[in-house]
Amino acid sequence: MKELKFLKENIRNQLIKEYLIKEIGDAGFGGLEIQRTPQNTIVLLKVEKPGLVIGRRGQKIRSMEEYLERTFNLNSPLIKVEPAEQPALNAQIMAERLARSIEKGWHYRRAGHSILKRIMDAGARGGQVRIGGKLSGERARAVKYTAGKIISSGYPSEYIDEGRATAMTKPGIIGVTVKILRNDIKLPDDIVIRELEGGESNGGNQDQTT
Repeated sequence: MKELKFLKENIRNQLIKEYLIKEIGDAGFGGLEIQRTPQNTIVLLKVEKPGLVIGRRGQKIRSMEEYLERTFNLNSPLIKVEPAEQPALNAQIMAERLARSIEKGWHYRRAGHSILKRIMDAGARGGQVRIGGKLSGERARAVKYTAGKIISSGYPSEYIDEGRATAMTKPGIIGVTVKILRNDIKLPDDIVIRELEGGESNGGNQDQTT
């Protein structure tokens, strides 16, 4: 029973996420967190442009709260909006932006490289863009563009910020995935060379940072 409840909760959260992404439009969706309290349900939205979510005199945000309560049976939902710090280093924002560019007619290769360049110009240690679907021709395929350092497996892969989005095009649905390794992340294999007194480096004793 607990497993079934957990599954239903995840499905509902995903449907809420899809609804909010659709509603906020070009505000730049950067993440969602749902917190439940005895009094209400707090829906924390991170976006690139908070003003577009709040709307005139808060009318739009109140309309979304009413929809969440009516459709998803949330207990007195309260939507809080926070500006996303460094949007170019937010994988979800970049994934949404890439998907919207493809929908507007950008060639997938140009759009992918443009997003990847923006990520690296913002100071990321690494970035990766994956685009899959009917990119050209009838057969679906996927392309991947990578810059810098990206970890795909093992414990260090938890440091990777990942965002996913979909683009609705005439040939079909195109899925995009963006991965970012931020510049403030220190990996287990990062090392620093400390200078000894006298200015000589200690080549035999390299301190590994964790």
